[in-house]
Amino acid sequence: MEKEEFELLSKRIRPKLLSVARDFASASGIEAEDVVQDSLMALWELTQRNSSIKNVDALAIKIAKNICVSHYRRVHIDTQALLHDNYSGGTEATELTDRSDLKTMRERLYSSLTKSQREYLALRNDEGMTLDEIAQKTGKPKTSIKSTLSAARKQMLELIKKYV
Repeated sequence: MEKEEFELLSKRIRPKLLSVARDFASASGIEAEDVVQDSLMALWELTQRNSSIKNVDALAIKIAKNICVSHYRRVHIDTQALLHDNYSGGTEATELTDRSDLKTMRERLYSSLTKSQREYLALRNDEGMTLDEIAQKTGKPKTSIKSTLSAARKQMLELIKKYV
């Protein structure tokens, strides 16, 4: 097959390949255009070997699907190997240590705050309440709550800087 003839062929089958690639590529994470380019390159190599191809369109689509499946398997195998790093015995030791360290740090930070600062932080961070909801629950003005939270955060940040 000559270069000009292949260019016409590739323009004709590109939309079909792109459609197939989009369907598969979204699941595998590969770009559809990359699949089309790889498919056309493989098809070009086959035509240059003087292989007898009965249905070029079907072959091109099959090549595109194979490229997508190959990429999906490669990504899936890599991901699968990472997902199975957990061993029997429950939570990993580093995770338990991290939890313990965070709990200790939080207790130290919160102990340095006033009662109202701790209360507002707990309502805001732990319970996810808005400033309006906290004001309604405590009966304090929203601006007062906002400034108390700001002061508490600033104080905790200074302590964190001191510890680190």
